[in-house]
Amino acid sequence: MNEHPITYTYLDSPVGQILVAGSQSELHYVSFPSGKTTIKPKPDWLLDDEMRSPVLRDAVHQLGEYFDGTRTLFDLPLHLGGTPFQNAVWQALYEIPYGATVSYGDIALTIGESIGASQAVGIANGQNPIPIIIPCHRVIGADGSLTGFGGGLETKEFLLALERRIQPAPGSQLGLFD
Repeated sequence: MNEHPITYTYLDSPVGQILVAGSQSELHYVSFPSGKTTIKPKPDWLLDDEMRSPVLRDAVHQLGEYFDGTRTLFDLPLHLGGTPFQNAVWQALYEIPYGATVSYGDIALTIGESIGASQAVGIANGQNPIPIIIPCHRVIGADGSLTGFGGGLETKEFLLALERRIQPAPGSQLGLFD
C-alpha cells in the first residue's frame, strides 16, 4: 500500500461538484465536473468525505471562500510535478492578479520565451492540475476572446465574471515555490 495515499473529496460549487484530491501534506488536483480535462478518482485513491486530511479540509474551505467572494488569494501546499517548462508556466499563472486577464503570449514573455511559444504555453496551461488555485482561467486569447478551458468555456466565463464582481485584496499571490 502507498505510504502517502491520495485522498479525495468533492466540493459542491456554483460550477458543479469539484473533485479535490491530495496527500496528507499537499494538494495534487482540483477538477471540474465536466470538460476535456476532468479527472476521475483512481482505484487506489481513498474517499475522505469527512475531510480528515488537513490539506483537503483547507482546500475545500478556501475554495468555498473563493466562490463566496471572500477569498482572492490561496495559501495551500501544492504538488505539481510537471516539467521545468510547465512549472514556469504554472508559476506565471499563479502570479496573475485576481480579476486580471493576460494572453498566452504575455505568459510566454513572462517566462522568458518568445511570443512564438504561445502555443506551448497554451498546452502547459491546459495541463494545469490545480485550476482556480493556479488560475489558468485568467488566460485569454490575444484578441481578448475566451479560448479553450479544461472545465469548459461556460465555467471560465463564470469564474472571470465572479472575479470582476469582487474587489481584489491588496497584494499579490505568493510564488508557488516560495
